[in-house]
Amino acid sequence: MSKKRNHKNGNNGNGRSPQTNSNQLHKELKAKTDGQQEYIRAIVESDVTICTGPAGTGKTACAVGLGCEYLVKGKVEQIVITRPVMETGRTGLGYLPGTMVDKIHPYLVPILEEMNIYLGKVRTELFMQTNKVRVVPLEYMRGYNFHQSFIILDEAQNATLSQIKMLLTRIGRDSKVIITGDLRQSDLYDENMGLKVCLEKLVDTRGVSIVELDVQDIIRNTIISRILAKLE
Repeated sequence: MSKKRNHKNGNNGNGRSPQTNSNQLHKELKAKTDGQQEYIRAIVESDVTICTGPAGTGKTACAVGLGCEYLVKGKVEQIVITRPVMETGRTGLGYLPGTMVDKIHPYLVPILEEMNIYLGKVRTELFMQTNKVRVVPLEYMRGYNFHQSFIILDEAQNATLSQIKMLLTRIGRDSKVIITGDLRQSDLYDENMGLKVCLEKLVDTRGVSIVELDVQDIIRNTIISRILAKLE
């Protein structure tokens, strides 16, 4: 069992934040179900991994945890986080105050909180300040090239096919893309749902893995699987 240390003012007395340069994680990622184990193995072995499943199965948690491991061990230079933004009236992000990161930040709080678990809050904030963790709105990704990157597209059930294609064409050298979503929670009509098309057409594509988690993989709270079973 590791010993907890108390650092006042976020440093260890010599002006440096604790563990910011360490290759150790605040918490190690461990699969909690067979489905999660398959999912993690798919990410390691593939360039692109698409994972679907109901809420609470760890789709995002596993991707974030493994991404943090790749980053601190030097396997990638950055983690890129993105997701589609669905807004009432489709007014877009432009009218919101602040920078582009400020505009999309509320949508990504769950991912950043998950990242805090693996990196710790201090190191997560430092990595964001130094662009080792980058937030890029999916709608504004055109023109980017991501080399040595671990790219996570969350809530992909609300991404159109053109948006997912744009993301996949951003993949540079030594990069991985993880796409997560739950088709049952989409706000798009079927014909506009890019995730559904990818699941149908990218089967047996070299370098692409497709993993489907189910209610047996729900680890957030067992009540979720019982409720979903009744509501299906």
